[in-house]
Amino acid sequence: MTSSQGRVVVEGPAWDLSTEYPAPDSTAVAEELARLAATLDRLDVQSAQLEPHLADVEALPLARAGAIIALARAVFAVSEEASLLLGNLGAYASALVSVDSQNAAALALLGRLQTPGKRLAALAEPLEQFLDRASDEVVEAYLADDSTAPARFAVEHARKRRHERLGIAQERLVSALSQDGIHAWGRLYDQLAGTIRCQVEGEAAPLGLAAASDLMQGDDEPRRQRAWRGINQAWGEHVESCAAAINAIAGWRLEMCRKRGNGEAVPFLAPALHGNHMRSATLEALMQAAEAARPLARRAARLQAKAYGKADYGPWDQRAPAPALGGTAPAIEFDGAIDIIATACGGVDASWGEFVRMMSANRWIEGADAPRKQPGAYCMTFPKSRSPRVYMKYSGAAPNVIILAHELGHAFHSWAMRDLPEPQRSYGMSIAETASTLGETITRDAMLKRAATPAEELGIVWEEAGALIGFVLNIPARFEFERNFYTARMERPQRPDELCDMMSAAWTHWYGDCLAEPDPMFWANKLHFYISGRSFYNFPYLFGYLFSLGVYARREAFGSEFFPRCVALLRDTGRMTVEDLAAKHLDVDLSQPEFWREAAAALEPRVDRLAELIDAVAG
Repeated sequence: MTSSQGRVVVEGPAWDLSTEYPAPDSTAVAEELARLAATLDRLDVQSAQLEPHLADVEALPLARAGAIIALARAVFAVSEEASLLLGNLGAYASALVSVDSQNAAALALLGRLQTPGKRLAALAEPLEQFLDRASDEVVEAYLADDSTAPARFAVEHARKRRHERLGIAQERLVSALSQDGIHAWGRLYDQLAGTIRCQVEGEAAPLGLAAASDLMQGDDEPRRQRAWRGINQAWGEHVESCAAAINAIAGWRLEMCRKRGNGEAVPFLAPALHGNHMRSATLEALMQAAEAARPLARRAARLQAKAYGKADYGPWDQRAPAPALGGTAPAIEFDGAIDIIATACGGVDASWGEFVRMMSANRWIEGADAPRKQPGAYCMTFPKSRSPRVYMKYSGAAPNVIILAHELGHAFHSWAMRDLPEPQRSYGMSIAETASTLGETITRDAMLKRAATPAEELGIVWEEAGALIGFVLNIPARFEFERNFYTARMERPQRPDELCDMMSAAWTHWYGDCLAEPDPMFWANKLHFYISGRSFYNFPYLFGYLFSLGVYARREAFGSEFFPRCVALLRDTGRMTVEDLAAKHLDVDLSQPEFWREAAAALEPRVDRLAELIDAVAG
């Protein structure tokens, strides 16, 4: 803890990336790039040998498939090697840019990786075509080898959509055109978001979006509202550009659904469900449970509004901290936060607590402040060393401890899978929040026990209520908007005013009468709608939130088996559908709403406690 102009400042450490490469312009990186190029050259030769066999692969009898299967396995091995090199370099460069958005050498490295990335995608296509189009017998023979057996789930899951596969020339054309098509629109939005300036009433000068957004994390309610209005006004000046981008991104996806449907369009939700290893029945049950939980989440929103002395919850209140009704909670040093999290996780199992301390001792956590540091928090893992890294800006507030616990949960998930074959380490976004929300919940419970005053306890319970509001009201509102938008976009592009009306209707449906006013510009200012590589970047958050709460609710029932079961579940996330995962490890059916409703209902006592604390502290 240091003092700056009389103000107490708490800051986290900088991470150590030198175990991967000394610098982005180092000899080690240059040598790695050379190895990547040589590996892609080898892959080029082998893929070219495999490609001619695709013409009649559907009719290829097993008796004549031996040489082709051996060639396909060789292509797989070299593809994995190239992916490892490309992924490691990309993770390193992206990590550097996160800390310094103007790191010229790291930005240059990211630029250099675009060409080998596109090349790898093109060279991997013959193997993907082979695995999708070959008979079950031939694919089974391909998988009946130690080198390819770990890819069984990935291959079999991909084959569920084999009927949507275009020819190799068409797939390569789609991949090439997407760089200046759908992905170009996503990049345009990112560039626009980086240049917009907001005029916020009461502020001395125009602010960037990140700085204006930071104002909505303060406890000055009028200032939060002014910041929200300033942000919306700034985006309002670019509605035509945003509408063009979101319509183009959705239009590209819908056209691909038509092309892949062979005369009957693929449902636009199908790619997202497939990518999350989930069935549509599970999504329906999840949304039914969210509908049932709306009254509880709305009650939490009203309580937060009450704490600020008002009747309604505003869109500008989404990230508001607990008001300092009974004094400000003391700052928590970074080492103290690590001790809280390690002790809490160690209470579940000693190895979990030891992992948290190892992450800190190895300097695998980035928590420092820096002038060009990008906002947000995330966890990433270097593919070669399989060592995770956690990124955030740590400033000592109780919510920072919860964020740190959340990201360390992601890191633990990766660590629990570190000895698995690479094809089994990739899991859908929906299941990715399991360990993170578990770590967050366990840490929050520990912080509640050590809270010395009602004001401290209020700050912790407040964050939990904020998560309930965000996951049960805001995430479904995003999903409803996006689903309605894609339905309308099938007929024609939507105008900005239509998009605003659609978004307002979604907010009103989910927030109901607890809402001061909807957020009509949310379609324009939410990055998630413009992520070109992934559609429907919303419902997986709700899934992960409620799924992890459902797992945590079984802690007492499982007793000493709770931690081993959790680790076993995490290790299976890359080789099972979510339904099979839950059936095996929790003995529940995710396609039925009971599991989801029970998970949400378990939060009711926390909302009751929030009401008690607001009355006690304010009184």
